[in-house]
Amino acid sequence: MQSEAERHADFSTIRYAQVWEDADILLEALDIQPGDTCIAIASAGDNALAMLSRNPGCVMALDLNPAQLACLELRVAAYRTLEHAEVLELIGSRPSERRAVLHQRCRRVLPSASREFWDARPAQIQDGIGNAGKFENYFRLFRTRVLPLIHSRKVIALMLEGGDAAHRQAFYVRKLDSWRWRLLFRLFFSRTVMGRMGRDPSFFRYVEGDVASRILERTRYALTELDPAENPYLQWILTGTHPTALPFALRAENFEAIRANLDRLEIRHSSLEEYLAKVDPGTVNGFNLSDIFEYMSQENTTALLEKIVRAARPGARLAYWNMLVPRRRPDSLSAHLHPLSELSARLYARDKAFFYSAFVVEEVQ
Repeated sequence: MQSEAERHADFSTIRYAQVWEDADILLEALDIQPGDTCIAIASAGDNALAMLSRNPGCVMALDLNPAQLACLELRVAAYRTLEHAEVLELIGSRPSERRAVLHQRCRRVLPSASREFWDARPAQIQDGIGNAGKFENYFRLFRTRVLPLIHSRKVIALMLEGGDAAHRQAFYVRKLDSWRWRLLFRLFFSRTVMGRMGRDPSFFRYVEGDVASRILERTRYALTELDPAENPYLQWILTGTHPTALPFALRAENFEAIRANLDRLEIRHSSLEEYLAKVDPGTVNGFNLSDIFEYMSQENTTALLEKIVRAARPGARLAYWNMLVPRRRPDSLSAHLHPLSELSARLYARDKAFFYSAFVVEEVQ
């Protein structure tokens, strides 16, 4: 069965050079146990790697886009051949003048297709592979072209220092929330600009309402209710690096656990629908579904959830994000899928990847 997204979107380039979904809340949601069999949407690979830290039996990472799999395979090679600080340099989290040298060390253990893919992109290697995607370039344009029209570097630096909740709220009101901030933010994060420069226009097929206003409100939440000093996603958007906070898979304390379990990661070029058709019933314990339903009709969402339920063990958990399109278990599957609403709400309140409108956790009955 062909994916709906596969029929409408372009999958020929790197869309996401990083995973813009918070692995901290993902891992708590899935509650992966040693030996579990899990499925993950690969994207750039960060969260599939994070899942390895929980000592699963297998994580099957799937993606329709060969370029996304090349991102994951280079990360796997980096974990195999580099030390933690060197991986941060290769990604772009830390400054580096030797990324080409680090890539050469990884290159020896890359599959041939990914070796050829990255050999053809020396400039993206030199820039840090975490900058290589269309979405990251969109944020780069915001950081370098739009943000300087709104706030000085000093104000941005003070913003990222964080502080207690009262300080963050007062700082937002006094220093950040200007008419220029609201105007340029709404223009740059509009459906039209985001579709042309950030995400594929087809990903907005089921979006209704004012996109920019929703994202502006979630940005306010991230700058006031959450602490910017602890938010790697916000820090990359505003600085292009990770000055004081790293995503789960890039933290030093998780590095060796991930490296020890790399052989438990399987990578496959496939849609989720195609892969599930081959899975034995009742064999999967956890599903990291990214925001896959964002791009599907309600009818196709229901059909895919039925396939997931068939493949899942009783007690298996599904975790996925809504950004602009509301998707949850339909009533027709109420006997098979139970929403873990309290857990979802609690984790969503902590979601450092702040631009999503919901985080959904459901359990197979």
